[in-house]
Amino acid sequence: MNQPNNKVPGLATRQSALRLLDAVCRRGETLDQAMPAATGKLSNPSDKALAHNIAANVLRWMTALDAMIDSATRNRLADDAKARMALRIALAQVLILDTPQHAAISTALPLVHGGPRRLVHGVFSTVMRGIESGKLKLPEYPEIPGETLDRWTSHWGEDVADTACRAWASPAPLDLSFRTDDVGTLEGESLASKHLRMLPDLPVTALDGFEDGRFWVQDLAASIPARLLGDGDGRVILDLCAAPGGKTMQLASAGWKVVSVDNSAKRMERFRDNLQRTRLQAEEVIADLMQWTPEAPADAILLDAPCSATGIYRRHPDVLHCIGSRQIEDRADMQRALLDRIAAWVKPGGTLVYAVCSLEPEEGEDQIESFLERHAAFAIDPVRAEQLPTGIAPTESGCVRTLPTTLAEQGHVDGFFIARLVRKS
Repeated sequence: MNQPNNKVPGLATRQSALRLLDAVCRRGETLDQAMPAATGKLSNPSDKALAHNIAANVLRWMTALDAMIDSATRNRLADDAKARMALRIALAQVLILDTPQHAAISTALPLVHGGPRRLVHGVFSTVMRGIESGKLKLPEYPEIPGETLDRWTSHWGEDVADTACRAWASPAPLDLSFRTDDVGTLEGESLASKHLRMLPDLPVTALDGFEDGRFWVQDLAASIPARLLGDGDGRVILDLCAAPGGKTMQLASAGWKVVSVDNSAKRMERFRDNLQRTRLQAEEVIADLMQWTPEAPADAILLDAPCSATGIYRRHPDVLHCIGSRQIEDRADMQRALLDRIAAWVKPGGTLVYAVCSLEPEEGEDQIESFLERHAAFAIDPVRAEQLPTGIAPTESGCVRTLPTTLAEQGHVDGFFIARLVRKS
């Protein structure tokens, strides 16, 4: 059997990209979950970043790439065929990442060692000729995978589904949350207090104020749950599922006494680093919420519940290849169990904010409606328009729902559902 030539420049990076795609498409892992094992042999951080970028763009543009591949084959390649995956990797580099053709194919062919190298080379060449002649081209924007597109069209309408596809084509802007209203020398668009949206030319770590801990990266929609709790004035709040710490830092900077709970020791390492850099304080607890119990009821609880994460698909295109109806149902069951468990942890008169970065009503609107039917002591505390960032409005029920159409002209926001509840007794 022919062995791959591991001396081909850049081959190790493409092999890592192939492993990432296999983990997502065959095993249902996320890119973040797969990164350590898939890129473990790469010592250069830039090579790891390139492997991730290749895989992410293949996932984002997969429908269009597959259409090109299928146009150049007499017999359709299986979806999980290594030849198809090698072609996806090669075409994504040329068409999206502007990699020279010779570099893309020279690193793609070794990915199918012992397999149909001539087929891969022939299909690649045919597609390239089609592109050069104008017969083939990428669409204006990538198409969201069919099941998800159908689901979102049913839930939110064709305009939202179409806008979601368009939003997928562009890099998400950089949103920064600040400890105070002082943004220093940084320039951008402020859509809320302690917020700045920008498209920086520098890495985040090189921006003025990063080393001083003046800000952290946090999508504007992700900052809303903590905003709805206002100033803490020394009151106690439980930040549940707290890592990597964006909401904890918001709450601590607003004067809350924060108890931050997460079940992942690894994610809490990053949480700890963020608090140390920003010089903010919180009590850290590593525990399973279904096993842990607070010492006493709290003035407020923020539950950023585990969910399908379909609302952050722009930054994590793998989500839409891993999540279907069964996974959404499983997440909804988990959220229901968590809400029932923590309800008694809120003091009478206290506040419970529930948030999910999901575009699925089963995890948002339907979840809260069901919770209120089971827990008569709680009611929606309606969100007021002036409590939200510019351009975002509360729903008729007094909750918050951000969609792909939200702030579209300003670069969009992540998809979130947020409900603020009060415990009446």
